[in-house]
Amino acid sequence: MTGGRDITGVVFNIQRYSIHDGPGIRTTAFLKGCPLRCLWCQNPESQTMRPEIFFVSESCTGCGACTLACPQGAIEVIEGRSRTNRALCIGCGKCTEVCPNEARTLVGRNAAAQEVFQELAADDIFYQRSGGGVTLSGGEPLAQPGFAAAVFRLSREASIHTVLDTCGHAPWETMRQVLEYVDLVLYDFKHMDPEQHERYTGVSNEMMLENAKRIHRLGIPMLARVPVIPGYNDAAENLVATASFIATELGDAIRVHLLPYHRLGETKHERMEQQDKSIAAQPPSEEDMEETRKVFESFGLEVYLGG
Repeated sequence: MTGGRDITGVVFNIQRYSIHDGPGIRTTAFLKGCPLRCLWCQNPESQTMRPEIFFVSESCTGCGACTLACPQGAIEVIEGRSRTNRALCIGCGKCTEVCPNEARTLVGRNAAAQEVFQELAADDIFYQRSGGGVTLSGGEPLAQPGFAAAVFRLSREASIHTVLDTCGHAPWETMRQVLEYVDLVLYDFKHMDPEQHERYTGVSNEMMLENAKRIHRLGIPMLARVPVIPGYNDAAENLVATASFIATELGDAIRVHLLPYHRLGETKHERMEQQDKSIAAQPPSEEDMEETRKVFESFGLEVYLGG
């Protein structure tokens, strides 16, 4: 598969010793690009396909080196701190190369499938000992289907277990080319009401729910992931509808992981100079998570709190 090895994609992080992204010890590659715009997104730096700049304002001394280095004229110093015009920034990274305080870092890089696979395969000894493997997450890996399929195919050829972490928002034909090389799917369920789903994520959920049923019919193992966002999807009616769909359409043998909202995404929005995009939600309490667990268990589902 010479062409497959050479296909390039955009990756923004490779996380080793990951224990919440599938069985065993795993290495997770996070791909940029996502068709959703979830209000509670924990990785806002993953949404667009191109590389972007993280800016830590408290580390900036306003020296102005970045303003001189930026070929787009996208940076200016205001009140002793540099500011980026994100509409002009192309993510070239020139500013990060000259910042003396490392206030600016580039998030995202282009890489060939073979290159990424080699990074993932370097941990194979841990996969073999723990029953782990590689996971592709994001963003949304299906936003780069050819690249994702190539990395998974190389992993499959090396007998490495593969996991796809997805929201399922992609045409079925696109999903099929990736699923061919997937051993386990981590599938996100964000909201069951189509209108509310579109309000909170930017897209309806019909395609996602239909794709989940199709994956189940193919017999590919699936683990359901449900983020719990107070004030957005934690109403009793929605929790019941989500649990009912999983148990009825996917079978009560499927495991469900309930993921409590945390505020990491707020810090990332600040680093992308997007403070206005943060939501005001608070993480759910332990008591609330236990009550949510009971709802899903009442449908005969095996439920875990956290990843």
